[in-house]
Parts: sequence; C-alpha cells; structure tokens
Amino acid sequence: MAELAHDYDGCIVCRAKAQVPRRLLQVAALFAAGLCVTYGVLELRPSATHSKRVASAAAKPAPAHVAKKLHLKRPVVVRKPAAVPTAVLDAASASLTKSAAAGLDRGYFLSSLGGIFATAARVAHWRPLVVRAAKRARVRPNLLEAIVFAESSGRADVAYGTAVGLTQLHPSAARRFGLHVDLRHSNTLTRRIAHAWRPRTVHQLRRWRARYDQRYAPERALRAAAAYLATAQETLGREDLAVEAYHTGIQRLRGVHVPYATLYVRSSRYDDYAFRVYAAERVMHTWRRHPAALRFEARQQARKNSSEEFLHPLYRTHRFAKPSAILTAEKHRTLRMIPLATPNTHIAISGTLGEQARKLGRSRRLYRALRPQALDVLLYIGKRVHELSHVRAPLILTSAVRDNRYQRTLMRVNANAARSYSLHTTGYAFDIARAYKNDRQARAFQFVLDRLSAVDAIAYIRESAAIHVAVASDAAHKLALLEKLG
Repeated sequence: MAELAHDYDGCIVCRAKAQVPRRLLQVAALFAAGLCVTYGVLELRPSATHSKRVASAAAKPAPAHVAKKLHLKRPVVVRKPAAVPTAVLDAASASLTKSAAAGLDRGYFLSSLGGIFATAARVAHWRPLVVRAAKRARVRPNLLEAIVFAESSGRADVAYGTAVGLTQLHPSAARRFGLHVDLRHSNTLTRRIAHAWRPRTVHQLRRWRARYDQRYAPERALRAAAAYLATAQETLGREDLAVEAYHTGIQRLRGVHVPYATLYVRSSRYDDYAFRVYAAERVMHTWRRHPAALRFEARQQARKNSSEEFLHPLYRTHRFAKPSAILTAEKHRTLRMIPLATPNTHIAISGTLGEQARKLGRSRRLYRALRPQALDVLLYIGKRVHELSHVRAPLILTSAVRDNRYQRTLMRVNANAARSYSLHTTGYAFDIARAYKNDRQARAFQFVLDRLSAVDAIAYIRESAAIHVAVASDAAHKLALLEKLG
C-alpha cells in the first residue's frame, strides 16, 4: 500500500506540504481585497459604459437561429415612441384651430337669434365696454367679444340655469372677481320682471336687479369676465387653455402643458367650447370686414341643415352627368375604387349600394367609388372607430358616388334622395348605415364624426336610416393634422 501512495514525482503528502505557503498567500490576498472593497479602495460594480453595452445588447432582437430554438415567432423589441417637438405640435394646433373656426361658425347661422347679422349687431353694440374691460385686464378685445357672442349672443338679460348676464358667469366665479350677487333678491326681481307689462316698470326693475346681482350690469360683468380670462391665462400659460377654462374651470386644466386642440382630439373629456369661441371671433371679423362673404355663407347654410354646399358650392363643383363620366373618372383616377378588404378597412359594402344601376344598364360596381379625399376620410373613419370601440363588426357603407341620371332614378323610389343638388353626384359624399353592433361602436362613430366636423374636414346630416357625410376638398390636410396631434 505504501507503494501506491507514491508516483514518479513523489508522494501526495509531500506535494500537499509544498503547496501550503501558496494557499496561505491566496487567503491573505482575498482578505486584503475584502478590506479594500469595504473601505472603497476598490470598485467592483460594472461601469456605466459596460451597463449601456449590456442594455444595448439586450435590446437587440435575437438571431434567427436562437429565436428558432426558443420557439419564438419573431424577436420582440420594445421601442419608446418618438415625442413630437413642441414647435411642431403648436403649429399643428394653430392650423387646426383656424380650420375649426371656419367649420364651427356655421352652427351660429341656425342657432343665432334673429339671424347671424342681427346677433353680430347686438354683440357689436357692447364693443366700447368690451374694449375698455379688455385693456384693463390686458386681454384681447376680440377674444372677449367672441366670448360674449358665444355665451349670450349679445343679450344682457339672458339666463341659462345659474349662469346669467352678458358673460354668463356663475355666482361663485362672479363673487371671486368682485361682483355682488344676492340670489334671493335677484330671483324675486326676475319673477316680477316676467309678470310686468309696462316698459317703464320693466326698466326700473332691471335697474334694481343689476344692483343686487351685478352680473346683470354689462360693464361690471365684462370686467369680471376679462379678469377671469387674465387669471386663467396667467395660471395655465396659454390663451387657448384659458378660453376652455372659462367654460370648464381653471382647476380642471391645471398641470396641462399641451395645446387645447391636442386635448380635444385625444380625449372626449373636453368639448369644443374654445373652438366655438374662435369661430365667433371669425364671424365678427367677417361681419365687419367682409359682409358680402358672410351673406354668401349664410345663404349656403340656409339651403340644407348642413354646411356641405358651402364646402362645395354648386357653381364651381363638377358633377358627373352620366355613367360614362364616372367610368372615365375611374380610368383617370379622379375617382378611386373603394377596397373590399373589410378585415383591413372595417368598412363593409352594403348590398343596396348601386342597386339602381341595372335600370341604367350598368354594373353596380361602377358606383363603388369616391374622390380620393372622400375615400381617405372613409378609411380613416373605419380605422378610428375600430380602434376606439374594439368591435370587429364593420360599419356599413350604403351609398357612394352617383351620376345625375342615377340620382333622378333614385328619386322615384327614395324619399330621402336630394331633389336639387346632391353631393353624391360630385363624388365627395357617402352614406353610412345607422346600424351598429353595440353602443360602444355608436359612441365611437359619433366621437370621430364630431372631431372631423369640428376641424372642417366633413359636414354630416343625420338621416332616418343613415349618416350622410360630405367631405371637404382639403380633408387630406386635416387628417394629417389629426394624426400629428395624436
């Protein structure tokens, strides 16, 4: 057994005795290194450069052979979305606000008491007081005048709930900006005014009411509204947010650092009040500088319950006279065919689209086309409604382009068909059936329609069985702005 413990280099015990000094040195070195780390002499954590290199390597997609071994369908890479520069966002918001001012002012042509010219004249009557109050608070006089237009249409005695007067201030806001408001006496005098019939008595009662409730005193109400705007603009840092705060309150918009147009496009929590104020400012400017243009706009609006004839006036819009004109337009790409890929477009073609084509000796496929701008809007509506509602069922398209012969044929069987000028004969209009999968889809569709209408990209009419949509010629530009704002 002794021979087995030896080899040609010597025994195992001898070799162990020879390695003792080296083991002792290793233990001492480790002990010294531990002391250095403890007192901060050595830094054993990975460097920042090494950490970045490791993170970069981890973010790279796995090679194909590695992904195959791991049974991955495709490498997954999470990328942070690129932020839109502030200057680009502000420019897009300004352009969208200008478009909205041109689109929403047409609602005033129908809702204004006595017509748009009578309303503008009433508002202009208060111009000296408006300028004086605006200069005192250092806000734009035109903006304060537009708020008077949007809130009360220039009527100093109007009341909507708890908001009364020329600027429609609520009691709490009025008191905060120095107005005396005694609701008990004010309500009593309001009832007495309603029952009085002598003009002299009514005039005296109104003077008394203005003492107890200074919101009925135009000069004081304008000063308070101007002070509210100045405070909101100083707090929020933006004029458009200050205008919206006049309607929703300053507290609700605290901490917001994006333009109002971005808020309106991205969320349903904010209405179009600021856009309507800017629209009123545009109406007053047009009334002063270009009354003939305002008169023309009023005539176009009065033709239908929509602004579609203002978007495409009859005298300058090309219409398709007969089926051969539509065929030629499709060959030259003036009209584009509506795709049938429903899973991608989320738009389904109704079986009734083009049903009168056989009477003209034509195929129904001929009438499955739209102008490029209208087609872009249609596809945008389908995509956005699907994204917002998460409903697989598509929207149903019931009508697209027509020609004059088709329109005359349709008039015999459809009571809703236009008897005079139909936008369908221009290729700028389409109809979507009012048949939705659920309420979520209906609300999403209404949300998209309101946003497109607010930015003057479309004008729509709610018919009995369908939504009739007319598309503006520059709708592609409006869609680009909407995409840029989110």
